[in-house]
Amino acid sequence: MTTVLVVDDQPLQRYGFRILLDSVPETEVVGEAAHGAEAVRKAAELRPDVVLMDIRMPGMDGIEATRRIVAAGERSRVLVLTTFDLDEYVHAALRAGASGFLLKDARPEELLAGIRAVAIGDAVIAPALTRRLLDEFTQYVPAHRGDLAEDRRLSSLTDREREILVAVGKGWTNGEIATHFVLSESTVKTHVGRVLAKIGARDRIQAVIFAYDLGLARPSTG
Repeated sequence: MTTVLVVDDQPLQRYGFRILLDSVPETEVVGEAAHGAEAVRKAAELRPDVVLMDIRMPGMDGIEATRRIVAAGERSRVLVLTTFDLDEYVHAALRAGASGFLLKDARPEELLAGIRAVAIGDAVIAPALTRRLLDEFTQYVPAHRGDLAEDRRLSSLTDREREILVAVGKGWTNGEIATHFVLSESTVKTHVGRVLAKIGARDRIQAVIFAYDLGLARPSTG
């Protein structure tokens, strides 16, 4: 059972998400919040597996709420829902520690799959959003990048693991990585897990940020 806190300033949106999530046995809505401050308070109180987070809300927005929930170090992971395929706030939410992004027009099965993925520690980005989001994200990468040779996290990677990190940085799925390197998807998943552990990334999205910060990947190369 995956427990979910639904955060949205629109009552009808919250109602719709609750109806969907309560209609399947593997998810349970344990609470709702209409703004960021309420989301932070209820996340601490209810400790849901996943916080389904809207971005644009009055008062404390979804970005600041995400930052505070992640900073608290509790079990909850944040899945952001955005209305637009290029939301100007998405990049800031990446930095805040969100574990995934889906568009609000996602199909029900995509939303349910995204919640399951985030709950078990994976990261998810809507397929229609991934490449374009990463293109936009490069505008936010610091102009000065660290010395690759001096970054001990990189030096701990094997050659294959570094290749996997670059591929993750390009926004490739496990299936795409498996096809490119002629590996099984289970092997790719193992490699990705080792990469995340060695570079100290909480999830795949943090690995993307790491790769971009060091200039290892740009979506135009993939």
